[in-house]
Order: sequence, then C-alpha cells, then structure tokens
Amino acid sequence: MSAPSARGARFDLTMGPVTGSMLLFAAPMIAGNLLQQLYNVADTFIVGRFLGADALAAVGASYAAMVFLTSVLLGLCMGGGVLFSMLYGAGETDRMKQSFVLSFAFIAALTAVIEALALAGLPVILRLLQIPDEVFAMTGEYLRIIFYGLPFTFLYNYFASLLRAVGRSAPPLVFLAVSSVLNIALDLLFVLRFEMGVAGAAWATIAAQGVSALCAASYCAAFLPQLRPQRRHMRFDASVFRQLAQYSLLTCAQQSVMNFGILMVQGLVNSFGVTAMAAFAAGVKIDSLAYMPVQDFGNAFATFIAQNKGAGRHDRIRAGLKSAVACAVVFCLVISAIVFFCAQPLMRVFVDASETAVIGEGVRYLRIEGACYCGIGCLFLFYGLYRGLGRAGFSLVLTVVSLGTRVALAYLLAPRFGLPAVWWAIPIGWLLADVLGAWKYRSLRGEWSDVSDIRGAYDNFN
Repeated sequence: MSAPSARGARFDLTMGPVTGSMLLFAAPMIAGNLLQQLYNVADTFIVGRFLGADALAAVGASYAAMVFLTSVLLGLCMGGGVLFSMLYGAGETDRMKQSFVLSFAFIAALTAVIEALALAGLPVILRLLQIPDEVFAMTGEYLRIIFYGLPFTFLYNYFASLLRAVGRSAPPLVFLAVSSVLNIALDLLFVLRFEMGVAGAAWATIAAQGVSALCAASYCAAFLPQLRPQRRHMRFDASVFRQLAQYSLLTCAQQSVMNFGILMVQGLVNSFGVTAMAAFAAGVKIDSLAYMPVQDFGNAFATFIAQNKGAGRHDRIRAGLKSAVACAVVFCLVISAIVFFCAQPLMRVFVDASETAVIGEGVRYLRIEGACYCGIGCLFLFYGLYRGLGRAGFSLVLTVVSLGTRVALAYLLAPRFGLPAVWWAIPIGWLLADVLGAWKYRSLRGEWSDVSDIRGAYDNFN
C-alpha cells in the first residue's frame, strides 16, 4: 500500500497503511496534549514545592471543577470535529463550511452562558466540593481567575478540532509548545518573583491559554483560505444544525458526565482532609500524564473512523480497531510498569520529601491505578470508535457505566474501607465499561449494514 498522502501535516486517513496512518496522525496530538498538561503540572510542581501542602490541596481541588467546566466546551468542540471529519471524508465541502459557522456561533454562545453561571455560582461549587476551611479562600481565588479564561479554552479547542478534522494535527502542537513554555515562565515570575501565590499560577495559566487560542485562530485565517466560509455559508440551515447539535451535545454530555463523576470523587476525597487532597492532586497529575498518550490516540482514532465512515471504507474501520487495540495495550503495559514501580519518586517530584503522609497515600493511589491502565486505554478507544461511527450516544452510555460504577462503589465502600475503596472503584468502572463496549461492537459486526451506508447518512442534508 502507498504511504498516507500528506502535504505539510495533512493526512488522508482513508488511504495508506492503517497503523502507520493512525500513528502519524496521532503523534502531534499526543505530543500537543502532553504539553497542554504542563499547564497544570507546572502549577502543581511550583505550588507544591514552593507554597506548601495547603496551596497544593487548593489547586488540586480546583482542578476537578476546572476540568468539569472545560470538558463541556471540549466535548462540544470534539463533537463538531467528528461531523467536520465525516463531511470532509465524504467531500461535502459546502456543508462542512456551514457546519463551521453554526458550530462556532453555537459554542461561543454556550461559553458565555457557562462562564456567567460559573462565576455567579462559585460559592455553591466550593461548598459542593466540601473544601476544608483552611484552603477555602485559596481555592475560590484560583477558580475565579481560571473561569475568566474559559473563552480562550473554547477558541483554542474549536480551531484545533477544525484543523484535526481536515488532517492537520501538527499546528496545534506548535501552538501548545509556545504556550506551555510561556506558562512555566509566567508561573515562575508570578509565584516566585511577584509572590502572587495561587492567584499567580492561575493568571499564568489563562495568559498561556490566550496565546494558544490566538495562534490557532490566526493560523486558520492565514493558511487555510480554502476552508474559509463565504457569505452563502453564513446562514442557518436546520438540517446541518440538527446533525451538529446531535454530535456536539452527545459528546459534550459524555465529557461532562465523565468529569462530573471525577468531581464527585474529588468531593469524597476532600472529606478525608488536606493530606488526602494533596495526595490525590499529585496522583491525578501523574495519572493524567501517564495515560494521556493513549487518550489522545483514542481521539485520533475517532477522526480515523469518521473519515473512513464518510468515505465508506469499512474494511479500514475493522482493521483500524484491531491495530488500535494492539497499540494501546502495548503502551499501557509499559506505562503501568513504570508508574507502579516508580510511584514514590514520581510523588516526590510534586511533594516535598518531608510530607511523608502525602507521599505514602499518593503511592498507594498510583500503584492501584497504575496496574490497571489497560482498562482505561481500551475504554478511550471505544469512546473514539463510537463517536467516529456517529454513535456518540453509546459513548455516553459507556461513560455513565464507568463513572456510575466508580462513584457508587466509592461512596458505598469508603465509609467502611477508607480511601483504598475510592482508589479501587476507578479501575472496576473501567473494566465494566470495556466489557460493554466489546459486546456492543460484536453486535455491530453482525449488523454492519446499519453503519455501512455512510453516504445515506447525509440524505437529510439534501
């Protein structure tokens, strides 16, 4: 087979070797999101090492609420990106440009509403998270500033989704590299030089996000004139909007449910006190970095599936799933071994050695989670598979099963067995969702004609 066609960083995922196409397309996404994690890792490292355990607990508790709200915007953008990919693969250029316009207006309006509600409801959010009194003020200060940056989160993720939908996964990596370096520099300046405390870490984060958003928007305007909507595309089309809303809102619901479950777990952890909060804050950052590559591989896999669905290449969909599972399992086995055996030195990166109780609890968390990364790796692939096939509703079902199990077991067992019950509930949820995802795929293979007439999916457009 020929190599994937490329011009710059643009890949046609309907052609070329299946594994090579996916890995080449995913590589910049993986690298880019690893850099994006530096936003929070830099905050955690600098705050934990220089401001102490209370400040680390405040930033860690803020992370769950911040991720929950940004996940709403990310889900909307990801859902729109799936539709962009399908229309791109099907050659529906005019419909694709119409979807760009409608998606931008729709998500921009929702961003404004979300930001207003988040700022107005901040005291309620803090109470729901069961923030201890000693870190209540710091957590509120950090979150308020972070919420000011939600428009930047929307702009970056919107234009990054657009770029990835048409096969350009490298430019977002460059933008994140620039903003990550800026974030670290501003963290050091605001926290250490200007002594702004946790507020300085928050201002550094949203300033860096603003730069990445500006870069992404400017790149699309300057270097992708062929995708620029014309006046005829700037009108409301009910059929386009219905399909856009379907993909965007279902993917948004999936991301929101996933992170709402994490938010509820964070609230339970907070009830165990500042030591548990600090351990969880550091452990989650390490977790995120560890399985972030396979999560982004799952997102790239969704684009691969969507483009091939649009082009009617069902043979590549089947081959792609087999290849993706093999790649994800190998990666997760390696990263599980690293996290399991290196849990203590990894915790000491974020926590001073004198904080022995925090390090001990963090090590226990990492060894439980680290042994089970294959579960979350396969689950990310199932999310991508069903989003790409246009069955975002089933991705939502998998998320509800995974997170529902996690939250139910954690709240049921933690009063008797303590924090270890919270830690074990997480991989059990992953496993149950994986079993359901595999069962559903087997049923789809028996009814493949239901998802094989891809062009027919666009009949409602005409």
